[in-house]
Amino acid sequence: MNQNGKETSDRIAHLAAVVLARHSSFHLEKELAGSALAQHHTSKQTSAAIGSLAAKVLANHDACAEAKELAGSVLAQVRQHAPAPAR
Repeated sequence: MNQNGKETSDRIAHLAAVVLARHSSFHLEKELAGSALAQHHTSKQTSAAIGSLAAKVLANHDACAEAKELAGSVLAQVRQHAPAPAR
């Protein structure tokens, strides 16, 4: 598995903290926010499950701008798998 050198920016981490603190945030938004915060100044990367969730948020026309921004950030940090060896 290859490392994806991207990490959550301070601005996205702040947005994630705001989403987590807001009582009206949806569970999905909080999951994305938690993933973004977990990757702030760490080498952690987005799991395939959270990456799939983030892709669904980006495809959802009804998702709010904050959720889409968090989803984009989290999706950019999905673990990259090494390509299969050529035969």
